[in-house]
Amino acid sequence: MKHLLRLAPYLKKYKRTLYLGLLTVLLANVFSVFVPLIIGSTIDELKREPSSWKLVEYAALIISTTFLSGFFTFMTRQTIIVTSRKIEYDLRNDFYAHIQKLSHSYFLNMTTGDLMAHGTNDISAVRNVLGPGIMYTSDTIVGFIMIIAIMFSINVRLTLYSLIPLPFVSAGVYFLGRLVNRHFESVQAHYSLLTARAQESIAGIRVVRSYVREEHETDQFKFMSLEYLRKNLTLAQIQSLLWPLMGILTGAATVIVLWRGGVDVIVKTLSIGTMVSFLIYLGMLTWPLIAFGWVVNIFQRGAASMGRLNKIFESEPEIKDAPDVDKSINEIHGAVSFKDVSFRFPSKEDYALRNMNLDIEKGMTLAIVGRTGTGKSTIVNLIPRLIDCTSGEVRIDGWPMKKIPLEVLRRNIGYVQQETFLFSDTIANNIAYGVEIATPEEIEWAARISQIYKDVETFPKKFETMVGERGITLSGGQKQRVGIARAIIRKPKILILDEALSAVDTYTEEEILQGLKEVMKERTSIIISHRISTVKDADLIVVLDDGVISESGTHDDLVFQNGIYADLYNRQLLEEELQRM
Repeated sequence: MKHLLRLAPYLKKYKRTLYLGLLTVLLANVFSVFVPLIIGSTIDELKREPSSWKLVEYAALIISTTFLSGFFTFMTRQTIIVTSRKIEYDLRNDFYAHIQKLSHSYFLNMTTGDLMAHGTNDISAVRNVLGPGIMYTSDTIVGFIMIIAIMFSINVRLTLYSLIPLPFVSAGVYFLGRLVNRHFESVQAHYSLLTARAQESIAGIRVVRSYVREEHETDQFKFMSLEYLRKNLTLAQIQSLLWPLMGILTGAATVIVLWRGGVDVIVKTLSIGTMVSFLIYLGMLTWPLIAFGWVVNIFQRGAASMGRLNKIFESEPEIKDAPDVDKSINEIHGAVSFKDVSFRFPSKEDYALRNMNLDIEKGMTLAIVGRTGTGKSTIVNLIPRLIDCTSGEVRIDGWPMKKIPLEVLRRNIGYVQQETFLFSDTIANNIAYGVEIATPEEIEWAARISQIYKDVETFPKKFETMVGERGITLSGGQKQRVGIARAIIRKPKILILDEALSAVDTYTEEEILQGLKEVMKERTSIIISHRISTVKDADLIVVLDDGVISESGTHDDLVFQNGIYADLYNRQLLEEELQRM
């Protein structure tokens, strides 16, 4: 139950409404416990002196008291249950906001389906604790105390007899609650796996169909669904024992009261009206006893779910603003320098970058080339602090990078990654994603430079055309060009293109590069490409080999050096010649 302590700030936020809700619980119980007394008095009074007016009077009193009890019960739901919905809203928003802040490495070990399960089922289970859990706990405690107090005031001995089954109720609830908690955790864990499987199969539907694996995926999902069904049925079987157990034990209490109370009525030490009142109270006591078991179940589930959520909330982002961040920095200009920078991925022993020194002046166009796996993307990932260097220092405009607020740093960088991700939205909204407000003219300007404008004009709805999930309705080249438009519409101080032209043909590439020349004049640009035609006009070209800079210079300088760059250049010239032939 300690996991639920994290909810204290949320409860504090709505404490006034909750206090009002607890007051309505008290008033609802006050009026409800008077009803059996009125019924008992009515029976005894009518036995002594039958009267139609007395019957009407008592009936009116019972109806009015019951109405007031029902009204305050309604108000209880309007306060406590509504508050639980508001807390659920806050908790889900906080959960989503926290996920947005976590580092990229966190998502390497956490599936999308698992996170979706936490954000739906687990939060709903926690909401049940804050709504029905609080409401029925308070109602059970207040109702139980009031009913027991009145029953003792009526007949102490009879009350003690009626409480004989109570220890067995508590023991049954305790053991069943533990079983429910264990099996509920198993159900939730399997639900995460099921969600992850469904999400992956749907997202990779083209691969599934390409390899004719539809039947395999269906069978796998069916198998996992069947296991989920079995786990839920086991949980339901355990839960189904709770209600009959409560019924048997409360029924036993009724039998005891009828036996002992009946004897007292026969010997006339107890009136029939009092006996009826006592039996009604015993019936009313049944709900708190049953509710107690149900509430324990709710709290067990909620605690298990909150425990899983806490693991996520307690995960700190590896990359965040340092305590000594300089908040006076509100923009950057684009000068970047690497001083003895080395980087090693936590899961690997070898360094991806080693003792790198590189100065990129403001407004310069830098090109990075090299064979696959030499650390090209690692360099550019260091600039927006998607990762932090293992040793050494990266500086922006002379400032140590960690002195610059993350929001300021990333707001001034336009980054087109190797795999362009598009949202299931319109083309216009995908282009304008990185800015607060974008006019149609600005969207068109970015689209023309990235050479996606001609394609968009052929679509029936132009820029309002919806793209499928991850941009599935567009070709690879079209997705890349939308990604370029999304980066340049921000007018960033640093523009990074990581293999951003790999999926377009050489003619379109040339058009894009011509359009980008005007854009790149005013800002620092870093281009990663395996095509020499993409990088040959850069101010500086560096060649990476095994995590170190092996060559640097202009295109002509590097061709003259006759090293790795020259080899790549000659190979591509030969490939182009063969294609022409």
